[in-house]
Amino acid sequence: MARRIVPNYHPGEVLQARYLFPAGLSAYALARKLHVSPSRIERIIAGRLPVTIDTALRLARFFDMDPHYWLQLQQDFDLSRISISMQTILAEIRPLNYS
Repeated sequence: MARRIVPNYHPGEVLQARYLFPAGLSAYALARKLHVSPSRIERIIAGRLPVTIDTALRLARFFDMDPHYWLQLQQDFDLSRISISMQTILAEIRPLNYS
């Protein structure tokens, strides 16, 4: 039976919905507080830029949390997206039989 793969949210969507919106922060305001360009935050929110280790460390410091949270969101998103695009190829790969 084939497993259905459901895409995860991009970390930028999570950033905007769970952190910026409730705090009343704009992308510009967050960028200034993180000492990064506003376009970096805007592109992350739009899903056009991944959360890098550098950005994860900055977000974690600002929101007082573990940077692994942001990196895990990005990794889950990437794995989900790429798994969907590789479904046909992966279906053709036979697992190793250890017996």
